[in-house]
Order: sequence, then C-alpha cells, then structure tokens
Amino acid sequence: MEYIRYLKDNCKEVSVFLDDQGRTIINYKGDYNVVVKSHIDVIERLKVMDKFKIDMQILTLTTPGIDFVNVKLSIELARIVNDSFSKIVERFPDRFRALAVLPMQDPESSIEELKRAIIDLGLNGVMIFSNVNGKPLDNSDFWTVYAEAARLNVPIFIHPTSPLNLKYMEDYRIVPMFGFPMDTSLAILRLVLSGVLDRYDSLKIVASHTGGVLPYLIGRIDMCFKMYPESKQNISNSPSYYFKNIYVDSICYDSRILEFACRMLGSEKIMLGTDYPHQITDIEYAIERITKLNISSGEKEGILSGNALKLFKISKS
Repeated sequence: MEYIRYLKDNCKEVSVFLDDQGRTIINYKGDYNVVVKSHIDVIERLKVMDKFKIDMQILTLTTPGIDFVNVKLSIELARIVNDSFSKIVERFPDRFRALAVLPMQDPESSIEELKRAIIDLGLNGVMIFSNVNGKPLDNSDFWTVYAEAARLNVPIFIHPTSPLNLKYMEDYRIVPMFGFPMDTSLAILRLVLSGVLDRYDSLKIVASHTGGVLPYLIGRIDMCFKMYPESKQNISNSPSYYFKNIYVDSICYDSRILEFACRMLGSEKIMLGTDYPHQITDIEYAIERITKLNISSGEKEGILSGNALKLFKISKS
C-alpha cells in the first residue's frame, strides 16, 4: 500500500484514481492495473492461498514498477518495496518469500540495493522488467548488475512491462494479451545474442508466462543463427544452448501449451505460477494443470514446489 501511496503523491508519470466501481486504478503508459484487496492485504492473500491449497508464494512487484521515474524516486521506491516485502516474509516465514526490485536506471544503485536486499533483508532473488523505461536489457549499462547477480548466485526473474514497441498494441487491450509475452521473449533473446548469458554463464534467468513465444521459436532461432553472420557477433554456441540457465513459470492458461513446454524446456525448468491477483489469473486451475500433466509424479512435484525451492534456495521447515 505504501508503494501505491508513493506513486499517487510523487509520480506524475502515472495516475492513481478510483473508478466508478470504487476500485483503485493505476494507469501508466501502455496499460493499467486494477488494484484488488489481495494486492495490498496479506491476510486476504493468505485466505485465497489456503482456499486453493497453495502453501507458499514468492512475492514480486507488478507493473508499473519503478523504472519510469527519475533515479532518486526509483531508489526510494525500491527501498520501500523491498523493505515491505522483507517485513511480510519476517511475519509469515512459512508462507512467503520475495524477490527484490532494483532501480535499474542507475546500475550502481541497483548493485547496492541488490546486495542490501539479498544480504541484509534476506530476499531470495531479484525481479527486473523486460525493458528499462524503453532501454533493452542487453544494454551495456546493465551488465555490471548481471555480473553482481552471478557473483552472488542470485536468480533474476524477468517480468514484462509496456513493450518497447507499443504501436498498434494499445487498442483492444493487446498489451497484456500479446505485448507482454512478446517483450519478455525479446528481452531473453537479446540477453542470449548479446552474450550476457555467455559471459555470466552461472546466471539464472526466470522468464514469466512460460517464456512467452520462445519455446515455439527455438528451432527457428537456431536455424537463423546458423545462417546469419549477424547473429554470431557475440556468441559461438547455438542460442538454444543458453536455455540451460533459463527457467519459466507455468502461466500459459492452456494445459496443452504447458505439456509442450515440459517437452521443449524440460520439466525441471518450470515452476508453478498463478498470475494472481491480476484481472487474469489461473490460481483456480494452476495446480490441477500440473497434476494432470502426462509426466512422472517426481516431475510434477518439481514443478509444484521442488524446482522453485532449489533455484531460490528456500528451506521449508
């Protein structure tokens, strides 16, 4: 709630208001968020988790994030969010973990906040958005942040934000429908082709929404890499080689797609996700989609909890 109040009072780049139904709306370039009780009330969140038999959630910040404001405000917002997450985890250590948000506009401050969040606050990783206020993630400015995350063995979760190319996406609510997974896919592919994942070969990346379109395009990407000299400027291995350190969540809303992702990426690279409490959410069917997969019970257990516990180094008592 402190984050929302801060946006309303200090950030002219967004508008925060009540709609005609009494709902809090956060409107930002390209899209908007409807704030519901489970966004801001941890007890309500626990009730829903219990209803759908979810033992633990890893909390992350959603859009509009903190990348759209100036550096000073972004640093303040990062500290507000990360301190709030830390207090929730401290209060409910058996139910929540959290990923830190970083003021990526300023890499030096991001490194400082990364170390504070992981070492001092005990958070389990970081979340960055699929572009930083219109700047792609492979930009050389950000490589020092990736280096520090790799040094600390901290996973980076990439969540979409307003796409780099919004043209023709703002109609029909196409941004969350299509633009978000496309921007995530573009961010991951640029991290691969730029050589980020080659230089920092221990860095673990988590791509939201089952990796966007990348599972479907792996073959085409590798073929283009083989044929196009421009693709070989920074890496010598095929792009698919770097998928060994890329993980995804299970949010695709279609059991057939999830089955395909298991075959293409490996079930050990997939972790339970819900998209809750957004307007679109799969919390009601998320567990069932996994239990009905045509994979072994051990693989199902990995997707439901084991893979995330291992990647984010979470010990459950």
